[in-house]
Amino acid sequence: MREELIQSVLSDLNGGSADVEASAIISTDGLTIATALSSTMDESRVGAMAAAMLSLGERTATELARGNLEQVMIKGNNGYVLLIHAGPEAVLSVIVRKEARLGLVFLDASRAAKAAGELL
Repeated sequence: MREELIQSVLSDLNGGSADVEASAIISTDGLTIATALSSTMDESRVGAMAAAMLSLGERTATELARGNLEQVMIKGNNGYVLLIHAGPEAVLSVIVRKEARLGLVFLDASRAAKAAGELL
C-alpha cells in the first residue's frame, strides 16, 4: 500500500508537468524505492548515481559551511537532474527537459518530495 502511494506521488509529478521526463524515490544508500522512469533508464544506475551525488553534495555543503544540504541540481546540454531530500532516508530524483520552467519544477518537486517523505 505504501509503495502504491509513493508511486502515485511520482505519477502525479510526472503527469503534472510536461517538463518532467522521469522521477524516482531512492534511499540514501542507492536502493530504488519507487520509480516513474522511461524504459531506456536503468533503475539501479539511476539509484547509484543519485546516492553518489547526494553524498558528494552533503559533504560539499558541510565542508564549505553551507549548512544542511537541501537539493542538488545538475545541468547538462539536454536538461537537468534534480535531487531533493524526501525525508531523512530518501531522495527524490527528477529528470527535467532543458526547456523547463525551473521555478515551477522546483515547486512541484519540493511538494512531491515532502509528500513522499511523509509516506516513508
